[in-house]
Amino acid sequence: MATLISQNVVPKDKSEKPKRKAALDEPSPSDSVQEPDNLKGSDSVKPKKKKKERKESKEAVTEQEAEMKKLENALFGSLLPVTFGNDSEEVDEPNDDSALFVTDRSANSVLSVYEDDVVKGEIVGADDNAKRKPVWVDEEEQKVNINIAKVNRLRKMRKEEDESIITGTEYVTRLRAQHMKLNPATEWALFDSQAKDDTSDSDTDQDNGDIDTIFQTNEDLVVKGKSKLLPGSLEYARLVDANAQDPSHGPINSVQFHRNGQLLLTAGLDKKLRFFQIDGKRNTKIQTIFLDDCPIRKASFTPDGSQVILSGRRKFFYSLDLVKAKTDKIGPLVGREEKSLESFEISPDSKTIAFIGNEGYILLVSTKTKELIGTLKMNGTARALTFANGGQQLLSTGGDGQIYHWDLRTMTCFHKGVDEGCITGTALTTTPTGNLFAAGSDSGIVNVYNRDEFLGGNKKPVKTIENLTTKIDFMKFNHDAQILAVCSSMKKNSMKLVHIPSFTVFSNWPPANRNLQYARCLDFSPGGGMMAMGNAAGHVLLYKLNHYQHA
Repeated sequence: MATLISQNVVPKDKSEKPKRKAALDEPSPSDSVQEPDNLKGSDSVKPKKKKKERKESKEAVTEQEAEMKKLENALFGSLLPVTFGNDSEEVDEPNDDSALFVTDRSANSVLSVYEDDVVKGEIVGADDNAKRKPVWVDEEEQKVNINIAKVNRLRKMRKEEDESIITGTEYVTRLRAQHMKLNPATEWALFDSQAKDDTSDSDTDQDNGDIDTIFQTNEDLVVKGKSKLLPGSLEYARLVDANAQDPSHGPINSVQFHRNGQLLLTAGLDKKLRFFQIDGKRNTKIQTIFLDDCPIRKASFTPDGSQVILSGRRKFFYSLDLVKAKTDKIGPLVGREEKSLESFEISPDSKTIAFIGNEGYILLVSTKTKELIGTLKMNGTARALTFANGGQQLLSTGGDGQIYHWDLRTMTCFHKGVDEGCITGTALTTTPTGNLFAAGSDSGIVNVYNRDEFLGGNKKPVKTIENLTTKIDFMKFNHDAQILAVCSSMKKNSMKLVHIPSFTVFSNWPPANRNLQYARCLDFSPGGGMMAMGNAAGHVLLYKLNHYQHA
């Protein structure tokens, strides 16, 4: 055994490879003798495996980091200079796109990206005298090169067909120019803007200056003059009834618009005074006032809009203060024995109320103190009144068929004339300017007079309207005296609208398909755009006159 062991001993300076080879080639008599060599060989192999594993793990970490960076760049953008069109995964294709190169000339030449006057770092479209320097310049833009030929959405920014690589600054400038081409600046909003057309003459420059001046003010751009209303047919539209939310249970005796054109009052024999907000759609009811001891025969705003005067067939009347929302009962008047104050008129200056009294007397009452300040006496009975000359004069007519002109400053009658063809006068009205007045009679005849000619001795009327056959109860001129409304409560649909410049009635009024019932009162809005008519059925019909723009 000793000799065998000694013969198999290998010197220490021998390499490991022959030792392993001998151990594998020659069978070993005893496994215990070969164990040290095997252990030594296994110890030399383990470091190589660990080194290989570490190398593979490093490569995996590097690959994972690259994937994470790629994901970050996709989500948040790269912080490093980017060169467009250098995607490694992009398949190389022949760059033959000459057929796709088109020059866009549709935009304004001033804002086109093909203009040579687009300066780097400047705002496109700014005035040459007011060029502004950029507050901050990115130095990295000069270091970046961008291939605009490889990316489809960037090819539109090429100036030449074979152009491909441009600098970052040039790329930014072309992007801004492209934006200005797609979104032109609003030059009209710039203060002191100048026309950029060098070919315009001095007249054009003057016109542009006038336009700039117009846009710098808040005045109306279009001022419409007073247009003339044409005769023949009247253009109108039927609106919702003014009192649709609360119709009256009795005949309507008074309708009137407030001076603001939005508030309308209605009053009648049901003892109720109603106020409506007129918009033509809903006509909302604002308030109702009930007078338990006075069926209302007439109600009227004072011209200044601060009060409402109400009267009936009573020896007293009511005054409603719209500011204080207070109702006062006034009367009987001191020294008078009138049993009815149902008919009255208010002067345009809101200072005087003229009541029709007994036996031809006209009672003048102050709107401020509600006291009697004077009386006027006609030869016959008084039936109708109207003020003229801003409230300084008064016209009256009655049972003797004559028209009286009174001077309220001296309390005297300065003119009296016969109303042609009239036996008993029942209605009077004047235009807002006072140059014309109309007188109605119990036979349905309406005479229109020129007031200056009538006072001068010419008693011939300018026009006689004979379209109605029953007693005239109410007449009213609109604000510009182009329309005169005439109505009679004795007959259905007995209402006419007269075109004053031609003195002809409108052929399409009253409406053929609408029954107006018994018309009792009427009023035009201050601007003439609306007309309200009350009838005996308790309804207030509302119409829009299309010729007038404002209510």
